Amino acid sequence: MLLFISRCWGSVMGAIIVFLGIASLMPAIATAPAPPQLVPAKLKGQAVYVLYLTRSSDKVLVRCYPGQQPKVEVQAKADGTKEGTLTCGN
Repeated sequence: MLLFISRCWGSVMGAIIVFLGIASLMPAIATAPAPPQLVPAKLKGQAVYVLYLTRSSDKVLVRCYPGQQPKVEVQAKADGTKEGTLTCGN
């Protein structure tokens, strides 16, 4: 009887270890109070999406290919607002 319990315990522990191993490979899910607002638009005749940042504390994470750096070009508009383009390049 003790041998049977010992084998079952080993199987249960093995299943738990496999489950935890698979769970650790799943990507983490992050949530935010509100999703970013991406709006389709045209820039120099090409389709782009506009990301609206509305608070001074808003941040955007940008990842560029190795050897490239994020570049921002800012322009003042006639109504006093500013807009810019963010690209990756050398």
